[in-house]
Amino acid sequence: MRWLSPEGLREAAGRIIPILICITFHELSHGLAAYKLGDRTAKNMGRLTLNPVRHIDPVGCLMLLFTGFGWARPVPVNMRAFRNPKRGMAITALAGPVSNIVLAVPFLFLYGAAYVFVPHTQMGIFFSGLLYDTAYISVALAVFNLIPIPPLDGSKVLFSLASDRQYYNLMRYERYGMIILVAVMYIGIFDGPISQATRFVFNGLYYVARGSAFLFSRIAGLF
Repeated sequence: MRWLSPEGLREAAGRIIPILICITFHELSHGLAAYKLGDRTAKNMGRLTLNPVRHIDPVGCLMLLFTGFGWARPVPVNMRAFRNPKRGMAITALAGPVSNIVLAVPFLFLYGAAYVFVPHTQMGIFFSGLLYDTAYISVALAVFNLIPIPPLDGSKVLFSLASDRQYYNLMRYERYGMIILVAVMYIGIFDGPISQATRFVFNGLYYVARGSAFLFSRIAGLF
């Protein structure tokens, strides 16, 4: 497999920093959303932090590292603390993917600026690559987590549309979702659709980088 080659391992090593940034922001956003909606569980367990160690899931991190799709350690949420439990869970779940889309925007803006100002040396290319990879991985993490398979965020959003009885029955089987998820990822059923969806969203956001490069090239031309 390509990722076992020396070149693949070097590429994986260069993605560690972007992965840590993306999963930390993702899980922190879950915790903040829950906290704003009345649940202090994440805060009391020290998950409202930018320390990536608090958010890493070993299997999910390795999946992100070598396949581009993965997950972090879920932030604990007590849905009974929400005024509207199903709605609160849906909003808390959506906060993660939405935050990753938002995170991609400033990194693409900086990537466009780096194209103009950062020298095309080996170090400069590495730095620009970190900006690009952070934006892309952030989008990939958002798209992947919207798959409606527990424990991914998409399942909580989809389940919120069910009746109360159906919702709580579905949530009881959430523990088995990880087994299904790993099996699905191993088989590769979603590889094509996820890649296409990620590329579609990323291409739309990439206009930020193009606009940034154009803006800063015009500014640089004034001096």
